[in-house]
Amino acid sequence: MTAVANVVVVVIGLVALVLLPRSTGEERSQARAQPRSPSPTPSAAPPKATAASARKVKANEAGLVPVIMYHRILPKRLASIDRTPAQLRKELERLAKDGYVPITAAELVAGKIDIPPGAHPIVLTFDDGHPSHFAMDQNGRPKNDTAVGIIYEVAAKYPSFRPTATFWVSRAPFGLRDRERQKQAVKWLVDHGFEVANHTYSHPDLRRLSDKRVSEQIVRQERLLKKAGAPPSTTFALPYGSQPRKLSRAHDGTWDGTRYHFDAVFLAGAQPTVSPYAKSFPRYAIPRIQSNGKSGDCRRWCTTYWLDWLDKHPRERYTSDGDPARVSVPRKLRATLSPARAKSVIAY
Repeated sequence: MTAVANVVVVVIGLVALVLLPRSTGEERSQARAQPRSPSPTPSAAPPKATAASARKVKANEAGLVPVIMYHRILPKRLASIDRTPAQLRKELERLAKDGYVPITAAELVAGKIDIPPGAHPIVLTFDDGHPSHFAMDQNGRPKNDTAVGIIYEVAAKYPSFRPTATFWVSRAPFGLRDRERQKQAVKWLVDHGFEVANHTYSHPDLRRLSDKRVSEQIVRQERLLKKAGAPPSTTFALPYGSQPRKLSRAHDGTWDGTRYHFDAVFLAGAQPTVSPYAKSFPRYAIPRIQSNGKSGDCRRWCTTYWLDWLDKHPRERYTSDGDPARVSVPRKLRATLSPARAKSVIAY
């Protein structure tokens, strides 16, 4: 879909909101949730960054990037890691207001962070492929109060909020066991710019398995995803965040004649990750933040705490220069960048 088409769809969605102030809550939600594919670039011709332009937006592409971890989205939470649709909606709206733009986990790892100047990347990740993440209504749209439905609802309200996310799924993606329905779901998500990737076949604790069983779990799921029409996974999320005894088996291995390789491995939660351009980027142990408040165990490790912290320390977070071909940082941070980025650095 072209950038012009994206704008037209967004405008139509917003006009519908204005013209239907007395419609039911379901109708309003449907009006907001018009699916649109995320544009691969924020504009037809991204601006070329300069030291002056980077300084103006206080660009820091060596800064911290929040990778948020979600599980079930339920009307009533049954576990501490569950979120309600209202809680997810509120958090996404906060991100949109604070200038965050979603990218996928694969885009983060590849360093393909193509967002407007002054914006901050955010990675929305959903584990396990629960039915509350994605389902279609009778009109072929994402159902209200599913994760995808809410993402589109927020994107319609805040056009700069790119509607994309990463779904790490196991053997029944989105609760679907029928192969054709799996194909339909995966195709819809991939066609609309979402990432669907490997979370093992049966979600075991990999620490408890032999090296061979670890590889079996990963290969069986990769084969299932291939049959469902997903592209080969480039990222992998550890079930429970538990690493296998041989760490390399989480990203490289072979089973039954099939080899796998992932560009990155994600943990279960803790804190924002450093920039993918940094020397210290932990490619095979990328931390995530659990979506939650600040009570109990979440006082220092969940989204409310970290989003508040980044608001109070804006120079610590990743802020884009708007030019995907360059990496802009304050001069004092140049030494923290990977040598591979040396030719593309703007230090101001």
